[in-house]
Amino acid sequence: MAAARVLLLLSGRPESVGFAQSVCGLLGAGPGPGPWPTHCGWKRGQLLLSDGPFPGASARLPLQRSPFCPFAALDQQPRPPGTELPTGRGVDLGVAVILQSSDQTVLLTRRTRTLRVSPNLWVPPGGHVELEESAYPPRLSWGLPKYHHIILYLLVISQESEQQLQARIQPNPSEVSAFMWLGADVAAAVAATEDGTETPRLLSQELPPSVLAMELEDGAARPLALPMSTLLRTTPATTEDTERVSTGTKFALGLWLQHLGRQSGAHVDPGCAKEAQNTDP
Repeated sequence: MAAARVLLLLSGRPESVGFAQSVCGLLGAGPGPGPWPTHCGWKRGQLLLSDGPFPGASARLPLQRSPFCPFAALDQQPRPPGTELPTGRGVDLGVAVILQSSDQTVLLTRRTRTLRVSPNLWVPPGGHVELEESAYPPRLSWGLPKYHHIILYLLVISQESEQQLQARIQPNPSEVSAFMWLGADVAAAVAATEDGTETPRLLSQELPPSVLAMELEDGAARPLALPMSTLLRTTPATTEDTERVSTGTKFALGLWLQHLGRQSGAHVDPGCAKEAQNTDP
């Protein structure tokens, strides 16, 4: 196996995680999406996770997976003949930044349709180094997973306004096709969208019919009225690159809303992160 990026502290010693193994399951998580409190640390470029405290642990964070995680379902469903999972690979590591402006809005970007992994999804800016366990394809009904990540969500609070930050944003058009800023009200509606169900949600009359985004075209950004219904879509059961907000992003937005609630002293319902611990993303 190549150099492991994610290690679990099992039976008192660090062990690498195989590609087809569920990280949440190995840490004792139940069948649901969670989140579950996880202790983590950083050692020689590797992320070390444990269900209990250990020397060198630097944080206690919630770990979550999607309700239809293919790695949790691999042992429960027969594999089609002739299909194999990647061998000699572990679990990769990524990072996504929840960038909060002084106006208390956060930045989301839409991945281009041409990307091999998670095309056309709205996610925070980040890169391959998202704490959520992530797979692509996201469902076994789409096919066997080809990618397996643990994604760390980091909250970065800027003293600059949304307008100031936007003036300095230089998105890579080969990876980003649009971007937008979400306020707490819209973020709460997105975070509360249940995933893993095909039942459409009715739009609240208090929500705007659309959200202003900036779409990149021929090197320039132009205004785009993004329908609210697009942001509230859930992950489809069949293979299609439907534009929507990723499951992990909904989880991170819920944690961000909890942070805002603690800062202001007000209660903000984080929706899908209702069981999350009181920790920042």
